[in-house]
Amino acid sequence: MLNSPVLVVLAAGMGSRYGGLKQIDKMDEYGNTLINFSLYDAYKAGFRDVLFIIRHDIKDDFMAVMGDKLGKFDNVDYVYQDLDNLPSGIEIPLGRTKPYGTTHALFCSAEKLKGKQFITINADDFYGYGSYELAYKFLAEEKAPDTHAIIGYEIAGTLSKSGYVSRGVCITDKDSNLVRIDERKKIKLIDGEGYFTLDDGKTFNAIPHEAVSSMNMWAFNRNFIDELERSFPERLKNGLEEQPLKFEETITDAVKLMIEKEQAKVKVVPTAETWFGVTYHEDKPMVKASIDKLRAEGKYPDKLY
Repeated sequence: MLNSPVLVVLAAGMGSRYGGLKQIDKMDEYGNTLINFSLYDAYKAGFRDVLFIIRHDIKDDFMAVMGDKLGKFDNVDYVYQDLDNLPSGIEIPLGRTKPYGTTHALFCSAEKLKGKQFITINADDFYGYGSYELAYKFLAEEKAPDTHAIIGYEIAGTLSKSGYVSRGVCITDKDSNLVRIDERKKIKLIDGEGYFTLDDGKTFNAIPHEAVSSMNMWAFNRNFIDELERSFPERLKNGLEEQPLKFEETITDAVKLMIEKEQAKVKVVPTAETWFGVTYHEDKPMVKASIDKLRAEGKYPDKLY
């Protein structure tokens, strides 16, 4: 049984834009993936339990790459986000090959996470030690079981020079409570600032400079999974009936609904850390250069493990 708080690594993605399994692609001369840097930072911040959400078809490759890099953690566990891992009464739509989204990933993990505090991260993102420290501190101090947090990043620093990206733009009130998340499907870096388009590039709108981006680093308190188990199956059922081949729900979608229905409160905790990740294969040289720079600054040893 895992002990809280748990580091939950979302690693079941298909990597369609990257052209392969970016979650296990090696990013330095020592064979480390971005997950390895996340594990290093999370352990340093105090996390001792880790749960990987993967697919059965990448299990062998994933475990081979992780190898002996998990020995420090007290508990390491796995959950499989497969197409047939569905609530009772729901069947895989004929012809469906696409995963059902990150909400489904957490639903698959409900048995492991029920009643626990946990944070989520993407396997193919670098978040920086300070962000793990902020998330751990929030979970240690926040006692209300229905109050959660999102670690927010400066938007311009999360964009790719290689093409459009999707980002959740966090809008807050004066007390840093999350009011809503505006999903922008096509954001582009222009002159160092973020701009989004709603008409496929004919016109662009500037994203407010003070806004922060959700990079899927959530800190969830103890009743989040209970609410997800209660509400998600019906949404999944309806979604698959309406869009059998395309429906998916993200964690952001689930949180937005909880806020709208006053079933949860979410604090936006800004971080000064720099995010980077691999959306496109062309991003890999930038990621490797960023890691080399951090090593040169003494933030990581030559060998993490």
